[in-house]
Order: sequence, then structure tokens, then C-alpha cells
Amino acid sequence: MDSMIVAGAPGTALRVVDLNADLGEGFGRWTLTDDEALLSVVTSANVACGFHAGDPSTMRRVCELAAERGVRIGAQVSYRDLAGFGRRAMDVPARELADEVAYQIGALEVFARAAGSAVSYVKPHGALYNRTVHDAEQAGAVVAGVRLAGGALPVLGLPGSLLLEAAAGAGLTAVPECFADRAYTEAGTLVPRTEPGAVLHEPEAVVSQALALVDAGAGRSLCLHGDTPGAVELARRVRRELEAAGVRVEGFA
Repeated sequence: MDSMIVAGAPGTALRVVDLNADLGEGFGRWTLTDDEALLSVVTSANVACGFHAGDPSTMRRVCELAAERGVRIGAQVSYRDLAGFGRRAMDVPARELADEVAYQIGALEVFARAAGSAVSYVKPHGALYNRTVHDAEQAGAVVAGVRLAGGALPVLGLPGSLLLEAAAGAGLTAVPECFADRAYTEAGTLVPRTEPGAVLHEPEAVVSQALALVDAGAGRSLCLHGDTPGAVELARRVRRELEAAGVRVEGFA
């Protein structure tokens, strides 16, 4: 597992973790995430780029808010699946997927730059995220899309995934992340959302898992889902408890 322990003063160690959340997951008149409130808590924002959620006005607004608060902007790329919120399994040819990943990054970059910021990293969403854990072709297509978009952007993914392997192999920074509000299998993958208990809702369970994952050095970034009921209060409590435990919360390097 990737360590989140960095050198501090002589004889001490300082734990550091990025806190990310999925934002901009609305469409037209439909809203889902409390973007403004979450952006006062997180250090990185995974912004929906229009394929599973999000639209131009939402993307622009979230980028402006993130830039104002000094929050890093990440492109949350997805299969083209608005109806299924990007959580349905799909088979997309690798070249087409690479093009669609690049397209989503480019769209978000326009609004990030207009806000005086830039897209700082890429993270797949939903079914694409889970597929790239074990599917070398789809993982390679995501990385190819990142490269096609014209930048050497860091890629967030599950530790041990083929996505992070492909990213590192292409010279990109591979950033392992862990989830405060998702259940894990014994193999270290996420429990499918179709199974009971896949999403953690109880605040005590979420906080406990967040602290345990950080203590274990399970990732450089810790994710909380913006569409989880009570996401804002959960995020505030997780950050408060992390800082109380001596963990510095800041964007990953």
C-alpha cells in the first residue's frame, strides 16, 4: 500500500491525506450534490464531465467555486450513460473510449481555465472505475485518453488496479485512493452497489473506516461520495476527526 506518512520535525512523522468528493452531479434542473458546502471541506473535487452527470453550466459553476476556495479540479470521466448515472456495465471499443475520455477532460478544462484554474487530475467514475481495476484494455484506453487530452495528468484509482499500472507505465502519476463510505471485499476491491451494505451510511462507521484506512496508508487520497445521504456532514466530521488525530488534509502532491 502507498504510504501517507511524510517526514516532519526530527523524531516525528506527519500523516497527510487528500480528501476528494464527487461533485457537479446534476443535470439541467436536477441537482444531487451540495457542491458549495462540500467545496468548503474537500481538497480535491471530482467534477462530472457530462457523460454520467453534469452539464456546461454546472461544470462552469463548480469550477468557479473550486477555484475560489483553492480546491483542485479533477475530471471525473465516465461511460456515456446519463440514464444509468454511469453505473451500468458497458462495452466500449478502446479507441472510442479513449476519444470520449479526452473529450470529457477537454470540456472541463475550458471551464477550469476560465475560472483561473486547470484540470489537475483524472478519475474514472462508477462502472468505468470498477472495470479498469481488472480490464487491461479499458484501463489502457482511459490512460490513452488522458494522454490524448494533451497533458500528463495524475490518475486516481484503486490500489493494485490495472488502471494505476497502466498510468505508471505511460509515465503518469498513479494516485491510489481509498473510500471512507464504501465497503470492501476481502480482495480489496469495492463491494458492488447491487449488494447489501455496499455503501456505509452510519457516521461512526464512515469515520472509523476513514481513520483506519489512513492509519494503514491505504491511499494518498480519501474519497467521500457527494451523493451519499448526509454527505456534507459526513465530510465535515471525517475531516474534523482526521485533523484531531494529527492528520494533515491537503491536496496530493
